[in-house]
Amino acid sequence: MTDAARSAGAAKRAPLTAREAMLKKRHRSEAWFKAQGVAAIIIAMIFLVVLVGRVVGQGYSTFLTHSISVPVYLDPSRVDAAALEGVNYDYLVAEGMMKKLGVQDDDLGLISGKVMDLTSRDLGFQLLNQLKADPSLIGKTVTVTGPMKADADLYYKGEIKRSTLEEDRKLDNQQLDWLDQLQKSGAVTAGFNVKFFTNSDSTEPEQAGVLGAVVGSAMMLLITALIAVPVGVMAAVYLEEFAPKNRWTDVIEVNINNLAAVPSIVYGLLGLALFINWLHVPRSSPLVGGLVLALMALPTVIIATRSSLKAVPPSIREAALGVGASKAQTVFHHVLPLAMPGVMTGAILSLAHALGETAPLLMIGMVSFVPGVPEGFTGASTVLPVQVFIWENASERAFHERTAAAIIVLLVFMIVMNAAAVILRRRFERRW
Repeated sequence: MTDAARSAGAAKRAPLTAREAMLKKRHRSEAWFKAQGVAAIIIAMIFLVVLVGRVVGQGYSTFLTHSISVPVYLDPSRVDAAALEGVNYDYLVAEGMMKKLGVQDDDLGLISGKVMDLTSRDLGFQLLNQLKADPSLIGKTVTVTGPMKADADLYYKGEIKRSTLEEDRKLDNQQLDWLDQLQKSGAVTAGFNVKFFTNSDSTEPEQAGVLGAVVGSAMMLLITALIAVPVGVMAAVYLEEFAPKNRWTDVIEVNINNLAAVPSIVYGLLGLALFINWLHVPRSSPLVGGLVLALMALPTVIIATRSSLKAVPPSIREAALGVGASKAQTVFHHVLPLAMPGVMTGAILSLAHALGETAPLLMIGMVSFVPGVPEGFTGASTVLPVQVFIWENASERAFHERTAAAIIVLLVFMIVMNAAAVILRRRFERRW
């Protein structure tokens, strides 16, 4: 081969080498981008696992409770059928506990006071209710079963340790000895904490539950859905299908997008000024909470509905109009039904977001202590996020355990709502 031929061959190979180098650089960039995406997902999953793990690790013990059965003698000389409310039933329960422990009260009542710190006041209320239902129990021995006091329950769960200095815990060594004695004798039983789901808020941690907060959240979400979904869907249909495209509609669209990014506490201030101070809607009620959250959810519903309407192919509209359908018939008989999966998804996600809101509800007074289930849409109530806020700020250690358990309940509700949105979308989704 001559030198001229070799030079020509080298000249032809040179551009191929440059292209290969460029291709390798592009492949490296793509591989680096994929690695960054995988790393971002891994980091997000780590944070999620840490968050959920900490909440579950702190709150799962709430679903386990320790109970005790105490035989109580209703002494006729101390229990008057004409004045049942004036009897110290907690002391009667303490006497029954002291018999179990084999101890006697002292002159100052210190022993009975320590014993009463181990059992819930729920046992005393049970005695009172049984006597109200059947006064003939006076003079008999009645066995009542109820939860241990919160600190005693924490000791059985290992949250309070004997190795801790006595002055740094609420239960002294004598009380811990009594608890060990009761557990060894089989008087204390462990079981699922049903009352956490059947009781409402209480000043006693062992009696506190989430029933009132769950019912309040459901009532508030019902108001939110009845207002935000129909109003939001109709507004989106008008803006997308009927409204003329001019400067005013552009201004409205920009403001709707901006309202979706407004901090939630601003909606709380708006609700305080509009619904409470001006319209005099009852404070701390599901009605005012639902109205405030409806205002907050409206932009999200409108944006999601408009996006779903845009996803419907123009050929659907053209075909309906071509066979003589009116504009309204085209939209409501063809376009909106086909966009309904996206509409339902947006509505459910906006309601799930509203379910977890706390700041606007604090502004309208839902931070108050509500010991029962809401009596109606205008009655005082609390909701799950606010219940979490209240318990976390409580001084009792056992309330912090219930805080995490309430967060688990809230997360379950939100997971169910998000799963419903995914299922509905996959069930009714149409691909074009």
